[in-house]
Amino acid sequence: MKLTSREDIEAAIDAVHEVLMDFDHFERAALRRGAEVTRNEINGKPVWETSFTFRQKLRRATVVLERHDPPSSLMFTFVAQRFEGEVLVDLVTLGPRRTRMNTTLELRPKNLAARLLLHSLKLARGRILRRYRKRIGQLVHAIEERAGAASSHVR
Repeated sequence: MKLTSREDIEAAIDAVHEVLMDFDHFERAALRRGAEVTRNEINGKPVWETSFTFRQKLRRATVVLERHDPPSSLMFTFVAQRFEGEVLVDLVTLGPRRTRMNTTLELRPKNLAARLLLHSLKLARGRILRRYRKRIGQLVHAIEERAGAASSHVR
């Protein structure tokens, strides 16, 4: 299953990239939501071991920053018990203070139960896609706020 979004951000590409690379901020946000997050480094790549409760069950996932081409692209891979996949974030300069962020989430099942769950998610694809794009929109809003605050400190 593949979900995509395209959002325009009112900030320069370097500021957006800087906000996206602030892993400490995202780790603290996950901790505030009740997840456990530990960051390690393997072969020079950041690796996060996470555990969180979802639908009354403890879930675990490993997330790796596989590719980083500053300031234009990031690719994360993740592995969980039933699923694996990747998240690709591409940044494109639209102007001196405007950036387009394209995101792609690809989810692949690892077993039959996950395949059946993914099939049912595909039946609700429209609703899932709306929720995904809404969440990305919230992320974009937060990036704009943080990038604006960062640029005001520089002046």
